[in-house]
Amino acid sequence: MPLVCLGMNHRTAPVEVRERHAFPLSRAAEVLTALRDYSAVRECVMTSTCGRLEFYAELDDYELGVAQLKSFLTNFRHGDVGDLDSYLYTHLGREAVLHLLRVATGLDSMVLGEAEILGQVKDAYVQAQHAGSAGKVLHRLFHEALQTGKAARTQTGIGADSASIGSAAVDLAREQMVSLAGKHVLVIGAGRMGTLVARRLRHERVGQIAVANRSYQRAEQVVLELGAGKAVAMPGIVSVLADADIVITSTGASHFILTPGNVGEAMARRPERPLCIIDIAVPRDADPECAQIPNVALNDIDALTSVVAEHIEARREHVPLVNEIIAEHVTRFQQWYQTRSAVPVISSLVEKAEEIRAREVTRLLQRCSELSEREKMLITSATMTIVSRLLHVPVTRIRELAATNQAEAMENVRVLGELFALDGKADGSTPPPHAEASSDQRE
Repeated sequence: MPLVCLGMNHRTAPVEVRERHAFPLSRAAEVLTALRDYSAVRECVMTSTCGRLEFYAELDDYELGVAQLKSFLTNFRHGDVGDLDSYLYTHLGREAVLHLLRVATGLDSMVLGEAEILGQVKDAYVQAQHAGSAGKVLHRLFHEALQTGKAARTQTGIGADSASIGSAAVDLAREQMVSLAGKHVLVIGAGRMGTLVARRLRHERVGQIAVANRSYQRAEQVVLELGAGKAVAMPGIVSVLADADIVITSTGASHFILTPGNVGEAMARRPERPLCIIDIAVPRDADPECAQIPNVALNDIDALTSVVAEHIEARREHVPLVNEIIAEHVTRFQQWYQTRSAVPVISSLVEKAEEIRAREVTRLLQRCSELSEREKMLITSATMTIVSRLLHVPVTRIRELAATNQAEAMENVRVLGELFALDGKADGSTPPPHAEASSDQRE
């Protein structure tokens, strides 16, 4: 049962491709539930962010499972991508584990050490739990990923200065406008990313911050947290656009928020003033046609490349230590994953030994009614210790072999099963009549 990661990210697919296959968090349960109809997919967790779409899955069969995941991507989304395979990558086994841990630590993000990605990985796992699509393997894997991400942030400087896509967007705005001081900024979207952008702007001495959101109450809440700015209802967005110098937008909408219609109407009220729009949403919030309007500079998330390079240089020195942390956690997960094959036979052996021990002790104590409670307890304890010590070496050895030499471990598991009749045959659970009689005669 192979473990795989199938996905696309900012390195392999441009934003126009990623947005066709983007799934908002609110649809995660629906997506994961639909994947249950694909026979080869045993477990699945989906991560969907502005920079990536990935499926982590435990499959019954590698080739069939990957084909079914690709079929799902093709059938479940609107808008055909003719050469989908050219944008996808597939990681198998250890490489899939390594990739997720790189994602969780921010090493695979557009902004190195991105602050939001660990929360997004956790959200993906929680949604899979709600959908019932994460089983024992992915439960263990995502717990390992979350622990790795936390360790990287507490033990290294990879997450210093809380760099993120949102902060990079603010840096790009400053780069394009020379200075943010005194500028009027409209933030569209009051979710996690929009809130981060608004907080960052609060420290940039901008002239005014307006926050627009589908839920006006949520926009008010963000403004209240900032202690500055104003909340805006979406229907009144044109008048705010007409007053803005910069718009940074990041919603989860499946349609364009900014269109040639409303942007054009706003620009008609201030034809000589430039407007800088930075769209960090996937799917995009701003119709690409807005770029054709005079004095409008439109930047999508892939335009953050130059700003991102600065963050990468400042944090590159922490990457080797993060890689050491990742390697440790990959090894720990791999050891657990490989020992799973030995778990059934170990459990059967321990259960059978305990069943025999308990049965024989019960028979002995029934015959020795003169024993005190303390003496009975000592006998029971001694038999438990004997069984535990007898099983310790073979059980430990099998686990060690499973973590290092799978083939030898499986052979030992087979032999152990035969020697102890762990298939349920000739297990001695019902002693032969003559054996019982001989025992009675000896008394």
